[in-house]
Amino acid sequence: MSFRFRACACVGLALCSTIAAAGGAEPSLQIWLNPGFLSYHSDRSQDYREDNIGFGAEAVVAPDHGFFSGTFLNSDDVRSHYGMYQWRPLHWQLKSVSVSGGLITGFIDGYPKNDGGWFFAVLPMFFFEGERFGANFAIVPASDPDHRLVAIQLKLRVH
Repeated sequence: MSFRFRACACVGLALCSTIAAAGGAEPSLQIWLNPGFLSYHSDRSQDYREDNIGFGAEAVVAPDHGFFSGTFLNSDDVRSHYGMYQWRPLHWQLKSVSVSGGLITGFIDGYPKNDGGWFFAVLPMFFFEGERFGANFAIVPASDPDHRLVAIQLKLRVH
């Protein structure tokens, strides 16, 4: 495991602990694991990787707040790492599936456009969560129409 991945995981766990302690009420902590992303790029002429396999962990510490970090092979076929905060202010209940929406914000690395270095990102995201299985749906509205994409991240609840 690389130093970057361990650093993202430690920061994520520290932030989860801080929010849980500050909340006063006992949070209903949820832990989810994921195998990376599947993505669909608007520019079909490029040879982007769309099976962005990897490993990630997500901690939902309150209905409106969560964190996740992980690693995956990005669309340029380069290893990326991420550490993100989730703000999920919108909530719906569809039968046994909880749906929430909001923004994720944090840091990602590994993209050649940024010389492989870390950069800050803010993206809209929807979260679909059942009892054991869920999916995160992200929209990447790049300023360049050729680089827009949607991504889905399947996940398994382990706590």
